[in-house]
Amino acid sequence: MAVENENAEIVKARIDKRNYKRIVLRNSLQVLLISDPDTDKCAASMSVGVGYFSDPAGLEGLAHFLEHMLFYASEKYPEEDSYSKYITEHGGSTNAFTSSENTNYFFDVNTDGFEEALDRFAQFFTKPLMSADATMREIKAVDSENQKNLLSDGWRMNQKHLTAEDHPYHKFSTGNWDTLEVRPKAKGIDTRNELIKFHEENYSANLMHLVVYTNESLDKIQILVEEKFQDIRNTNKGCFRISGQPCKAEHLQIIVRTVPIKQGHKLRIVWPVTPEIRHYMEGPCRYLGHLIGHEGEGSLYYILKKLGWATSLSAGESDLSLDFSFFKVVIDLTDAGHEHMQDIIGLLFKYIKLLQQSGVCKWIFEELSAVCETKFHYQDKIRPSDYVVNIASNMQYYPPKDWLAGSSLPSKFSPSVIQMVLDQLSPNNVRIFWESKGFEGHTDKVEPWYGTAYSIEKITPSAIQGWVFSAPEENIHLPAPNKFIPTDLSLKIVPEKQVKFPVLLSRSSYSALWYKPDTLFSTPKAYVKINFNCPYAGNSPEAEILTHIFTQLLMDYLNDYAYYAQVAGLYYSISHTDAGFQVNLLGYNHKLRILLETIVEEIATFRVKTDRFSVIKEMVTKEYQNFKYQQPYQQAMYYCSLILQDQTWPWVEQLEVLPGLQAEDLAKFVPVMLSRTFLECYIAGNIESQEAEAMARHLEDVLFKCSKPLCQPLFPSQHLTNRVTKLESGINYFYTSECLNPDDENSALVHYIQVGRDDFKLNAKLQLFALVAKQPTFHQLRSVEQLGYITVLMQRNDCGVRGLQFIIQSTVKAPGSIEQRVEAFLEMFETKLKEMTIEEFKSNVNALIDMKLEKHKNLREESTFFWREIKDGTLRFDRRHFEIEELRKLALQELIDFFYEYVKVGAPRKRTLSVRVHGNLHSSEYKSEASEPHLARIDNIFSFRKSQSLYGSFKGLTGQVKL
Repeated sequence: MAVENENAEIVKARIDKRNYKRIVLRNSLQVLLISDPDTDKCAASMSVGVGYFSDPAGLEGLAHFLEHMLFYASEKYPEEDSYSKYITEHGGSTNAFTSSENTNYFFDVNTDGFEEALDRFAQFFTKPLMSADATMREIKAVDSENQKNLLSDGWRMNQKHLTAEDHPYHKFSTGNWDTLEVRPKAKGIDTRNELIKFHEENYSANLMHLVVYTNESLDKIQILVEEKFQDIRNTNKGCFRISGQPCKAEHLQIIVRTVPIKQGHKLRIVWPVTPEIRHYMEGPCRYLGHLIGHEGEGSLYYILKKLGWATSLSAGESDLSLDFSFFKVVIDLTDAGHEHMQDIIGLLFKYIKLLQQSGVCKWIFEELSAVCETKFHYQDKIRPSDYVVNIASNMQYYPPKDWLAGSSLPSKFSPSVIQMVLDQLSPNNVRIFWESKGFEGHTDKVEPWYGTAYSIEKITPSAIQGWVFSAPEENIHLPAPNKFIPTDLSLKIVPEKQVKFPVLLSRSSYSALWYKPDTLFSTPKAYVKINFNCPYAGNSPEAEILTHIFTQLLMDYLNDYAYYAQVAGLYYSISHTDAGFQVNLLGYNHKLRILLETIVEEIATFRVKTDRFSVIKEMVTKEYQNFKYQQPYQQAMYYCSLILQDQTWPWVEQLEVLPGLQAEDLAKFVPVMLSRTFLECYIAGNIESQEAEAMARHLEDVLFKCSKPLCQPLFPSQHLTNRVTKLESGINYFYTSECLNPDDENSALVHYIQVGRDDFKLNAKLQLFALVAKQPTFHQLRSVEQLGYITVLMQRNDCGVRGLQFIIQSTVKAPGSIEQRVEAFLEMFETKLKEMTIEEFKSNVNALIDMKLEKHKNLREESTFFWREIKDGTLRFDRRHFEIEELRKLALQELIDFFYEYVKVGAPRKRTLSVRVHGNLHSSEYKSEASEPHLARIDNIFSFRKSQSLYGSFKGLTGQVKL
């Protein structure tokens, strides 16, 4: 029997129509039940109040390893990986993560598979099986995951070892082969026994919080949850608590110089502070982060940018815990900024001094509180799996009434609480982490887990005061009141309530306007995308890189004005595309048009500012230089795209031309680029059709119809099309490369199978095959053979040309050997496919149909789906309906025939492309790799691309598209 919630009602958003109920099971497991009759996916998340802080000494990574192991099997469901198989076959997904003080397991699934999925999920916490064989294999998976992180600056720069050794924050969180196998074995410790013991001692029901989200009534969910989770043992385990901050005196007042993998310089200024979670209604860190991280005129970032010293700045609390936390300011530096580190720290403390002198401002807190309140009450629906994870994480820290809101509703103005945290941002307890490749060869220490080179220097508060005194005299001041905060949140009356798909409202030689009113979400938000199709933007490597710099400069010029819009919930971006560039806006519709018109005016009056050009060019150069530090599987996917997509330029050519480009080159280029333009517009959401047409007319008036027009329409021959390389049937192409980072031990394979052009029947077969084969691929190649942590089978869509791709990253095998394992898997899978029963086939078909019937959760999701159809030129806004029709007609034999025709090794219509990237462990295989008899080697991507046929484009003439 469960105890129902007797506390205050749970605070929920105004537009939230879901029902909630808190219960406590007799074993003390706390549960939040959520009933959403409109959902087409059910989900659950269990947050266990134990994380890597609880790892036993000498077994670093044990909590994370246990998270991996619980997916394998249980006494009730002993077949290995059957949980993940069941979830996948019922249209769902599953995952987990381990943090410092909790481990979160979650899944989502189609509604008809939920009850059994929940039963399987419950077994994680009651009677899991951890076989000796699976334990040994999964240690390798944890090690592979760690190998993936070794060359990632995100992991390498987190210098956690520079804290008190007796504090759990000091621990190595993920584990590896050394900590989970070699060292324990040397001490006579059996890792599997420790794993079972850790589960028994720590996985107690009183430390767990469960969220269950379904389309059923609350009463029905409650019966289900009581039945499935009441057997979890409650040992009344005490909640893990830490006393004090992880930093002792020797860890404060320090500068740590570190050497990153990537090009660039970064400053992280860190202070231990009182955790905001203790004062979440007062929001001290939110208030201070809002001001220190502001980017408007007079802000710290505005000044650093004006001086040419920084390209980004963020501020706020991190490493959330009940017992300690850090306040961090992270600044990306330019080369010039790197030379002015002391001035930058001085300016930061000047700004903190300004906050001290100004006192805590009530109007700023109230403005911030109003923004947060509007954001909470008009929040978009998100995927049920993401929603339950967020709430389960909140349940560990907040009282039940705030389980949904967490710390997102600061409403209690308390100058003393904010002042308390502000006082902690002092030179007395600062930690400065300074990253740069320039420190290479000038360090004397090595971090133990990731091998990061670093050095430490003590810094006195008086020295920092000296930096403050000598810092440049700049007019630093608090932000102005935010004029972008929406005051009209009313919903427009949409006469076309039955409008399911975008309509082409207008079309001219200048533009095409697609429009889709909000008929689903009832939120005061809009989505606007303006695609500038400019033939001169991508006709050479120089043109492409100049277009990229142009978009970055536009964002740079707009930043101090448009940042206010972003704070108020109106987001924008300007980015380059293969055929030009695009402007995106998403957020509250009330003041969206003001921002759009400002952006268009900036484009129309664009002038190159030499000082900003230099900064952006430097930033873009580092971005291209850092391409070689991508993960090997990402490099393989890039080569695959370069081979398949016509009219694309390699990054090495762009990097080669970058040094010679000057401000005057961009000044000459932009008018030429814009001289011939076609605008493809998509406007959706809480906007009336007349407003959408007025926006499009304004664009045309400013760019095409003024006295000195910047743009002219495209000639019919200039409309750009998306063409994709057509691989020849019966030929297995392969492209091989060494990993661009010689220090990377990981190798990667992308094994791509091209199926064909967009066709409903063919799509249905391809998608069904991908669903049926996804989990067996993962189980065989990742769980059984342990090829590598990254092992996935997924669909691929290049401008309407569909295919499949196996993506595997590994240290244990070279790419050629991985390819042999993929082919062996396909041979093995042939047997499974032939043995599939009619019932299993129908179950998979129904799962895929349910996935296709899933409604879009929010405006962004819907708009992304429809925009893809417009961008590719396929224009099948109703594709789900037609693909479902094809699925309903499909027979098992047709799926088998599809496999024999397109996928099976040696299939007559099979078209494959294998991209192999060799890490340094397999460089000898790369050097000895000759053309294999059954493979056609691609030596030069561009010669190959020119020699191949191309698929016809769906795009046709954009301005003359037939509906």
